[in-house]
Amino acid sequence: MKRLRAAFNRLQAGRRKALMPFIMGGDPDLSTTGPLLLALQEAGADIIEVGIPFSDPLADGPVIQASAGRALAKGATPERVLAAIASVKRRLRVPVVCLTYWNPVIQFHRNSTLTPEPFLRAAAAAGVSGVIVPDLPVEEGAALARSAARAGLAAVFLASPTSPPQRLRMIARASSGFIYYVSVTGTTGVRRQLPSGLSHGVRQLKLLTTKPVCVGFGISTPSQARAVARISDGVIIGSALIDAIHRAGRRGAVRQARAFVSKLREVV
Repeated sequence: MKRLRAAFNRLQAGRRKALMPFIMGGDPDLSTTGPLLLALQEAGADIIEVGIPFSDPLADGPVIQASAGRALAKGATPERVLAAIASVKRRLRVPVVCLTYWNPVIQFHRNSTLTPEPFLRAAAAAGVSGVIVPDLPVEEGAALARSAARAGLAAVFLASPTSPPQRLRMIARASSGFIYYVSVTGTTGVRRQLPSGLSHGVRQLKLLTTKPVCVGFGISTPSQARAVARISDGVIIGSALIDAIHRAGRRGAVRQARAFVSKLREVV
């Protein structure tokens, strides 16, 4: 959590916005995950989001679903993805945030207590700075938030265009590190254009909090990233990057990821 806070403080002092690429841990394989993290850092990422694959990723569209499926087929597990992050943590200068679902969190390492503590402790030991659990609503997220704070991790909750003001206030209070604003009413995936009401939605949330607001879902091009950077504190890009990595194949994955994020860095 401290690393996230320090990152946003530096960005604010430099009048810059956070560039936050998303990759799926274990895709194209576990041995490439560490090098991908270092390449994204080199390309200018301010924070890196790493997905821990799950067989029922309800918030994700076809591209990230397929990525999770490939990672699972290659033997990715929460333990192995955290180990891949840990393998490069001494060389990482930017915070890493893990996105996964509630089932892998409470089932971590055959956890008989069905509590988030074992996963969160392992994530902190691996060098992770925060967690995002899209299928855990803020109304049921108190245990996660408390346990994350004890482990020194940020607990990031999602707000959306359909969240009423009262719920936005709850999300703003519960989130630490930053707030993840979902740009669309739907799953992740590349969109040709951003929703017309995005600016208004982000502005309404920022009126309720001083915490950073980062926008994800549907952002895929430099021009879209530039537009989102104007209205938010950070830009999250996943599906377009994962698709580029997949098309490059295992041998070209690291090079393609670096080139993709470098272009975004020029405009964010």
